[in-house]
Amino acid sequence: MVLKLHHFKPKMGIRELKQTVLELIKDEGFDANLEKIRKLPERQVINPLFSFFFNTNELIKWRSITAVGAVVSQLADKDMESARVVMRRLLWNLNDESGGIGWGSPEAMGEIMAQHGRLAEEYAHLLVSYMDEKGSFIEHDKLQRGVLWGVGRLAHVRPSLISYAASFLPPYMRSEDEMHRGLAAWIAGAINAKTTKPLLRHLTIDHSKISIYIDLRLVERTVGQLSMEALSKL
Repeated sequence: MVLKLHHFKPKMGIRELKQTVLELIKDEGFDANLEKIRKLPERQVINPLFSFFFNTNELIKWRSITAVGAVVSQLADKDMESARVVMRRLLWNLNDESGGIGWGSPEAMGEIMAQHGRLAEEYAHLLVSYMDEKGSFIEHDKLQRGVLWGVGRLAHVRPSLISYAASFLPPYMRSEDEMHRGLAAWIAGAINAKTTKPLLRHLTIDHSKISIYIDLRLVERTVGQLSMEALSKL
């Protein structure tokens, strides 16, 4: 499907905007469509993108997270306080008092901060705190996967900012959850966590397969492959 910018109306209804954004995300030309999403009004497009975090289609969910990163990063360049409001909303979603679970919120935080340095400086420590058993630790195993991906996404762009997160990795590398093990290995290579070398060596023989979103693609890797890639960077 080819969607041209001149098809976008200056004032769209909420449902029409949501459908337009969904078509851009589903389209095979998503890489190019990101620029089209950037041209939509930032404050109006954020809610539709957030709603797709709950989509049962994994690729739609992940592309929505990528798009949120692009939109909020652009918004921050224009209006930093409005971008902070979005970050606070994501943090609230992860608060027990919110009444929800916060699916997609830690991933979106990581993606936004990977794309915007100033927001990363302000909020990175809060995302990492969700890994810390003495901090704002999140006990929900599946939500922790999102935290690890968010930290990993940020670590691959701004490793020096969260290098201290290495100390929180060992429990995840020993986890019974293969996603935890694989994502922790992915992080370890990004932040040059030499202290994790023994655990990474042990995980090189882990043949558990996981699906991970890297470079706008959902790819399949074994925990062992991710561990070997991490070791090659240390």
